[in-house]
Amino acid sequence: MKQLYYAFAPLQGYTDSVYRRAHYEVVGGLDEYYTPFVRLEGNEIRGKDRRDISFERNMGVPTVPQVIARNREEFARLCDAVEAEGWHRLDLNMGCPFPMQVKAGRGCGLLRHSEAVAGILEEMQCRKGIVFSVKMRLGQEDAEECMRLLPVVNEMPLVHVVLHPRIGRQQYKGVPDREAFFAFSQLCVHPLVYNGDVVSLDQIDMIAGMAPNLKGIMIGRGLLSRPWMLSDHDPVSVVREMHARMYTYACKALHGESQILSRLHAFWEYQTPLIDKKQYKAIIKSGSLRRYNEAFASLKWDGTSAMDSFV
Repeated sequence: MKQLYYAFAPLQGYTDSVYRRAHYEVVGGLDEYYTPFVRLEGNEIRGKDRRDISFERNMGVPTVPQVIARNREEFARLCDAVEAEGWHRLDLNMGCPFPMQVKAGRGCGLLRHSEAVAGILEEMQCRKGIVFSVKMRLGQEDAEECMRLLPVVNEMPLVHVVLHPRIGRQQYKGVPDREAFFAFSQLCVHPLVYNGDVVSLDQIDMIAGMAPNLKGIMIGRGLLSRPWMLSDHDPVSVVREMHARMYTYACKALHGESQILSRLHAFWEYQTPLIDKKQYKAIIKSGSLRRYNEAFASLKWDGTSAMDSFV
């Protein structure tokens, strides 16, 4: 079997530069880490987004800045911002299902506007110094949207297409439509990367034979809950070391216990494979660092059962 490409999918509020570096240095094993999408807000790039994709913060980590745009003009401004930070690699988000973005014609909402996508294609063709990829879904309302848009996508200068085989209206509910993924693969000229509900190595083995042009797998929530999944590292050791790095960062860089606790609580939202509900609630409901540290110190890890269930 050919060697697959592996990427960490972006999740807003979770996979920031600190988390990406912690995973890369503690676990590794992935080819690229995608950033949560960079967007325009009030016709300006958000400062938070610009800081997260800064070249200095991501130095040494194989990072792919992702942007979300509704037309060529927005896309061009975002390309300028990414290049200004020293990047020559960029991913376009055409898969975000969040209603606010969809309503604005971004993410999944862009899939219904072929003229806007054609304008973005023209901008890509003008940007000889950037290597592009696209992350998309089957559509917003139905799976035929991606098929109608495919001729434009095929003309894009892309290193690959990441396809999540759900429609935007589903959000993250229901079963991924792997038949639609295969149908798309038959006509897509680019290498394909599968994304969606990958939580075990057995699933990866099954997906690997789905399409002849399959390049690899992108995993998001599966790696957040099982950051050790693609390695032979001990699960408890991985989570403890990643937590130590996140804790040190939060206490040094964030201001006030509220901000610190918010960032630490987010780290635990996907760690239920290793801790039980009672321990999870104690951590999430901690209203002070003292309470948080007490809850963390009392954790009783269940690494064995986690490995048995999710390898």
